[in-house]
Amino acid sequence: MPMLRLSISTHGQGLYEFTDQAREFLGDSGPEEGVMSVFVRHTSCSLLIQENADPSVQADLKAFFRRLVPPTTDPQMNWITHRDEGADDMPAHIKAALLPVSLSIPFAGKRLLLGTWQGIYLFEHRDSPHRREVILHV
Repeated sequence: MPMLRLSISTHGQGLYEFTDQAREFLGDSGPEEGVMSVFVRHTSCSLLIQENADPSVQADLKAFFRRLVPPTTDPQMNWITHRDEGADDMPAHIKAALLPVSLSIPFAGKRLLLGTWQGIYLFEHRDSPHRREVILHV
């Protein structure tokens, strides 16, 4: 079965859409119908299927999760003990524990069966730039 290792460069916290790359991969290989598995190989980011029409949705999601799990410099986070990799590291692990790190997306006719406004995103939870590896498999 076909597999693709997709590299996604991030430049801080936020959502990075890769729907087009997933569509290209599906169109280039594999069966006419089935399920595409998507998996991120990191513990401080996650995957989401989310609206891709209005950028304010992404901004609101980023703001919500920052309020839900603030950096360790926030006084309410003084209970955190893992601080070796920066104020955003343990909060990133918590966010990744709350959100999916793998997705299953059905397809037919070599087309993802996403809804009209749905896109596939890597949700970066760290402040620094990173290169993230996402595995696509059908």
